[in-house]
Amino acid sequence: MKFKGRVWTFNDNIDTDVIIPARYLNTTNPRELAVHCMEDLVPNFSKKISKGDIIVAGKNFGCGSSREHAPLAIKSTGVSCVVAKSFARIFYRNAINIGLPIFEYEDCIEQIASGDELEINTDKGIISNLTTGKIYKAKPFPEFIKEIINAGGLLSYAKKVDKECTQ
Repeated sequence: MKFKGRVWTFNDNIDTDVIIPARYLNTTNPRELAVHCMEDLVPNFSKKISKGDIIVAGKNFGCGSSREHAPLAIKSTGVSCVVAKSFARIFYRNAINIGLPIFEYEDCIEQIASGDELEINTDKGIISNLTTGKIYKAKPFPEFIKEIINAGGLLSYAKKVDKECTQ
């Protein structure tokens, strides 16, 4: 899979309460969550983003509570994927489970700027900065995680596998 989009950068330790403030956790509606995604850091973030845009962040992205509302809010804004130095463990798994591609690249925040245009090849883990012409290598996903993401998340993947097994 390939994604192409404009970069939005965020620093270290962006926690789930920043991604989707707790005051909006009374819903699991993806569209409603998207409206409030990152709003305390970037007012009207969901209105400024274009489908396919990419978040690039520092260390420990998605730290805090284990709610899956956070990656769901990001995905529902139209963000195609997230690249960070590192991810909180539970956020990482929740992102995969809902089909949000995420990549770890140690020097991303130092080498990629807000507004840059990236193209990401998820199969090879190649991040191409179309603005600067630089190419970076992230660790590609193992095959089983690619299958989950390509299916749109763990539930869709499980339904697909179940259907294949019963035929």
